[in-house]
Amino acid sequence: MHDFFTRVWTDLLGRAEGPMKSRLILQPLMACILGLRAGIRDAREGKLPFLHALLFHPECRRDMLRQAWKDTSKVLAMAVILDVVYQAFVLRMFYPGEAVIVAFTLAVIPYSVLRPIVNRLTRWRKAQPPA
Repeated sequence: MHDFFTRVWTDLLGRAEGPMKSRLILQPLMACILGLRAGIRDAREGKLPFLHALLFHPECRRDMLRQAWKDTSKVLAMAVILDVVYQAFVLRMFYPGEAVIVAFTLAVIPYSVLRPIVNRLTRWRKAQPPA
């Protein structure tokens, strides 16, 4: 089991160097842009911040998850595909668990963090009286 975690950790760190390392910047950037758009949309529609709604409002959960999937599915799929290509050329093996970890880290986390922040900032800015 220790060898498994060592291999996974080494493989994940190895992605920061070598071929295709620019995707480690471009994919989170795309996810952030999608999170920015979704946060602004949520603020306009008066929706609760994303993570808050997921955790504390089960009646909103299904709609929020559906919208998040719609927003991130293409970026998530591209992250998995690019990681499979990376694994094929660099590692000469395919590890589906690593592909999922990388895709989740590059697409879902930036989106989920930025969306509620933008929502709150947009709502706060709208509430401020004009100067």
